[in-house]
Amino acid sequence: MLGFLSARQTGLDDPLRLRRAESTRRVLRLELNPDRDVDRIHGNGINTLDIEVIEGRYMLSGGADGVIVIYDLENGSGKPQYTCKAVCTVGRSNRHVHKFSVETVQWYPHDTGMFVSSSFDKTMKVWDTETLKPAEVFQFEGNVYCHHLSPIARKHSLIAVGSKESKVQLCDLKSGARIHVLQGHRGEVLSVRWSPRYEHILATASADSGVRLWDVRKASGSLFTLDQHNGEKSKASTEAANTAHNGRVNGLCFTGDGLHLLTTGTDDRMRLWNSATGENTLVNYGKVANESRKGLKFAVSQGCSPEFAFVPCGSSVAVYGLHTGELITTLRGHYNYVDCCEFHASYQELYSGGKDCNILAWVPMPRTPDIEEEGRGSAQGEGRAAANPAFEDAWSSDED
Repeated sequence: MLGFLSARQTGLDDPLRLRRAESTRRVLRLELNPDRDVDRIHGNGINTLDIEVIEGRYMLSGGADGVIVIYDLENGSGKPQYTCKAVCTVGRSNRHVHKFSVETVQWYPHDTGMFVSSSFDKTMKVWDTETLKPAEVFQFEGNVYCHHLSPIARKHSLIAVGSKESKVQLCDLKSGARIHVLQGHRGEVLSVRWSPRYEHILATASADSGVRLWDVRKASGSLFTLDQHNGEKSKASTEAANTAHNGRVNGLCFTGDGLHLLTTGTDDRMRLWNSATGENTLVNYGKVANESRKGLKFAVSQGCSPEFAFVPCGSSVAVYGLHTGELITTLRGHYNYVDCCEFHASYQELYSGGKDCNILAWVPMPRTPDIEEEGRGSAQGEGRAAANPAFEDAWSSDED
């Protein structure tokens, strides 16, 4: 650590290198925090979590009971041991509550005054955070598995929606209408994700074993279909046979820079793709147990070097090296299947929700100072105190 600091001070290192190194160290030391609890509100499994990026303070959760909860993650008590309180709840007594399981919740990326939820009751609702009433309700013909708003879009306000239909629906927040349909999948759409690099690029995953990338500005079909064998994608006959997995593809996640796309499937495989070319990078993660019939909510770290993937795996969370495929560690603490993970990039913390109705906080262990550093620091302090009496008062203890 001292080496990073001195190299940064002398201008030998990029200032971001120290931040990346510390972020990576914190992720590698994640463990279940016994001092931090999250209010247990849901009466059934927790399907989805989302932390807003404006303040990094409020977290949404959606459950199989149809309930939506907003938590305050900040420690208002100032004590080491505290509980993240539920500040408001769209509960069963709310007449606007979803009738069936909430599959996805997401904050509006530019303002905490609004969030969006989608459910098996065939609706997607745009909520006013202040009143906890829906400002807009979109109706669909089948169960809604997922939706996603672009984190960077400035030229559009589209919500991509995946449902039991094979068509991907694009809903416009400004007009409150469904304005476009993307056709190409042959099965239900289980996951959708906008690129964090290009605001018009969308990735979609389906039960037909396919993953497609689209440019929503084009009226034609998808840009390309991912092929696990890296075959030619230009011919229509070849494209029809292209599959990303040998089973249902139920999870998608872009890396923070948008250069790679990570996918999971019920063939117990996870694959990393070059999002620009659609090439399978052939990173081998081994067997990644995946029995989910719905969308799988996993997360990728941000600000780390190397990057990590956090994937629900049974009743635990598996942490993989993104570009090496190495299983770094397994986070155990849930009593039942884990359904979702959310990475808090500001503090390198992880939150996970599962069928045991619990949300667990995984927090980096405090850094233990090196003995040599402690000795060097105390020697420097004594030297400074001897050279200047002002330091003696500044560093003295109350007992003195």
